[in-house]
Amino acid sequence: MTFSMINRRPIGIDLFAGAGGMSLGFEQAGFDIAAAVEIDPVHCATHEFNFPHTATICASVVDLSGDDIRRHAGLGINDIDVVFGGAPCQGFSLIGKRVLDDPRNQLVFHFMRLVAELRPKYFVFENVKGLTLGKHAAFLQELITAFGERGYDVLLPYRVLNAADYGVPQDRHRLFLIGARSGLDLPRYPSAARTRVTVADAISDLPDADAFVVLNANDSVRTTWETLSPYARRLRGLDNDPGDYSYRRDFDAGLLTSSLRTKHTELSRSRFLATLPGKTEPISRFRKLPEAGLCNTLRAGTDSARGAFTSPRPIHPTLPRVITVREAARLHSYPDWFRLHSTKWHGFRQIGNSVPPLLARAVAGEIIRALGVLPRRPCGITERGNEGLLKLGMGEAAIRFRVPRNVIAQRLRKKDMNQLDLLEAMHAQG
Repeated sequence: MTFSMINRRPIGIDLFAGAGGMSLGFEQAGFDIAAAVEIDPVHCATHEFNFPHTATICASVVDLSGDDIRRHAGLGINDIDVVFGGAPCQGFSLIGKRVLDDPRNQLVFHFMRLVAELRPKYFVFENVKGLTLGKHAAFLQELITAFGERGYDVLLPYRVLNAADYGVPQDRHRLFLIGARSGLDLPRYPSAARTRVTVADAISDLPDADAFVVLNANDSVRTTWETLSPYARRLRGLDNDPGDYSYRRDFDAGLLTSSLRTKHTELSRSRFLATLPGKTEPISRFRKLPEAGLCNTLRAGTDSARGAFTSPRPIHPTLPRVITVREAARLHSYPDWFRLHSTKWHGFRQIGNSVPPLLARAVAGEIIRALGVLPRRPCGITERGNEGLLKLGMGEAAIRFRVPRNVIAQRLRKKDMNQLDLLEAMHAQG
């Protein structure tokens, strides 16, 4: 399903979309996300569930042209307002060699190529903070020059933004490079909020997953609970968020989702309880979240091709266990209606790989202002996709999106225990 071009909101296209953190942030700022490009079919299924109006394109940017994306999204020759995304980059300059010629940076090159082909009014390039440091900065300067050669002015000096400064209860620094088609006004970088949201603000209201036997095998349960903090009430849909111009989703605030339990040994639980807030438990190397502070950066880990390493998950601030996917989603500023993949492996990977929606919203809001658009929230309620999309394995998702099963490296499995659970058990046992 694509958006009508009649009385439409500004149009955005998400490259390297993942599960949709930047898609959601830009939608909340007032954009319609016409297309989302993502190579991982599991992520595509999750994105399709949460964004039923968006054309989800399961493909590599390497294999797409700007015309391909326009055709999938039904955009025709209509002007595109913004293209955004975080292209992975790994290669850096050698003597006499341009960084953009390094094959390891082909995804960055194709991001730039698609911007040039789609000719949006604005683009947003998001990446790791390390890209601004030392020899890596040469890569960034080369990228800025290359955009200039393709008719785009870049907002300088570029900035590294901390999600914690924009309403996210997580210490997470990301580079944002913003560009405008030559002749258009450049936006500004968003101003930091005056106060910060804490871990307690984000997750203290959520029921303990360990209290529900059903969450041993399922990721959701119906229950009742009280939510008091303004941050959590907005994410739960109990209070209006005046800065949120997204489509309202059909959602039941009495359903606790993305909360599959993690089993720990009694020894591990005792170690977790004994760990001081803000400190790292020495055996598992898990950090215990401080109620009155920020969450550390949530990371995705690596896939099977690179060792199937699961990044340490924070310990709950008051309970003897690691946090659930829903608790991580709250700490990342995802609303409760937003669903992640039903497994912990994919759910945490989707969160760790994504831009916190509130951080993306802050950046997108400045582009809305540069466009001279007064954002408006659409009427009505949007029904999300079939929940079966959240349970697809890699093979099933590949079939759905008609891509090879091995498009993403497969993780190993052990009888009655997936690789993630095995790793968690190993961590828990020390």
